[in-house]
Amino acid sequence: MTTPETVREPARDIPVYGSCDVLVIGGGPAGTAAAASAARLGADVILMERYGHLGGMSTGGFVLWIDRMTDWEGRQVITGFANEILDRLPKDALLGPDSELWGSKDPRLVEYWQERSSAFNGQVTWAPTVDPEMLKLASMDIVLERGVRMLLHAWGVAVIQEGNDIKGVVFESKSGRQAILAKTVIDATGDGDIFALAGGDFENDIDGDPNSIHHRMNVAFLWGGADMNRYIDFKLKNPDEFRAITALRGDKDPFARPGAMPRNDMALFMGPKLSGYNSLDVDDLTSVEIESRRRMMDMLDFYRENMPGFEDAWVMTTAPQIGTRHSRRLIGTKKMTREDWSAGVLHDDEIGVSPPPNPRNPNVSIPYGCMLPTDLENILAAGRNLSSDAATHTFMREVPNCWVLGQGAGVAAALAVSSGVSVRDVDMAAVRAELLKQGVVMHREAG
Repeated sequence: MTTPETVREPARDIPVYGSCDVLVIGGGPAGTAAAASAARLGADVILMERYGHLGGMSTGGFVLWIDRMTDWEGRQVITGFANEILDRLPKDALLGPDSELWGSKDPRLVEYWQERSSAFNGQVTWAPTVDPEMLKLASMDIVLERGVRMLLHAWGVAVIQEGNDIKGVVFESKSGRQAILAKTVIDATGDGDIFALAGGDFENDIDGDPNSIHHRMNVAFLWGGADMNRYIDFKLKNPDEFRAITALRGDKDPFARPGAMPRNDMALFMGPKLSGYNSLDVDDLTSVEIESRRRMMDMLDFYRENMPGFEDAWVMTTAPQIGTRHSRRLIGTKKMTREDWSAGVLHDDEIGVSPPPNPRNPNVSIPYGCMLPTDLENILAAGRNLSSDAATHTFMREVPNCWVLGQGAGVAAALAVSSGVSVRDVDMAAVRAELLKQGVVMHREAG
């Protein structure tokens, strides 16, 4: 919808809420990891989040299946903060295979864990499903224990800058319009809101193919009253009947089917995903919220009537955050590309490693430069708003990869501040050494 009319907002003085060494905007996986990792090194950190909880898509978006952290040899390569946060969860809040099973190709184990989101391409992997409320608490606890100042229900709306130098952010909340001054800002909004407001360069594919996976959005939901063991048993033992039931809906979206949770009486639906919407358009966001719930109720009626294990199912809750895969991607000093990682390129500024999307490719080297803008100073972009091509974004946007990016950004920001240099000039050998100290896996030692 176009709005050609404008109104003039009068200039005004904005009260300063506070100042800090590192200001993290966005408390999702990347922002939580960034804040905790920077504070661990003694930096004065403020973490701003627009919702009333941390975790972003991994909690509020119900992306409760945490994608693969093991490579195709069964070795865990996404560690560091990922281990710190998951180790805090109670055992009954996490569904996933024990470490001795990672990499197993035993058909019996693969069949079992494939139905519980932890086996792919004929191999058992470390890709647990978590309880969102326990992950919210763990995320909150780890940043508070490290002295991070949390600021919830607050939204960054403008950037304080002198030329290309970022000096802080203006935010709005129930307390009005206020400002925070910072030596370094980490944009962990997922959508690149802050670097875009600052005039930073970015790209997106929103105006491309409307059926692209990048345009799919949804509101995920949890059902209670299910019997997932019965459902899975029926699916495996009666494949023809199961296919006949699913064919009645004619829905080919695999995310529009129930996923197992740590509790057997709960079912996770990370779909159906709706195509052709723009996650930067408020009208599209509104439409997706409405349509997702309508489809959910249609699905509930269908599953109650047709699918074993769902006769008594009921809507427990819908995700408080809309699920979105793609919007802005930073144009950084380095761009992660399919050509590079498929060729096994190792970056000299590597801050972590990602499993490749399939066994044909080597483990992926993640460069610091994919978070560093080409044209702005004192700011990093951590999370799914990284600098990458569309193919690379399909896995680098996942929760574990965002933990890696956030941890790298937080360490770099803290070391830059303590050294009195910009994040562009931070000592990469020192950054890599600290990340290794914090348990991050890399292709080679620091140096």
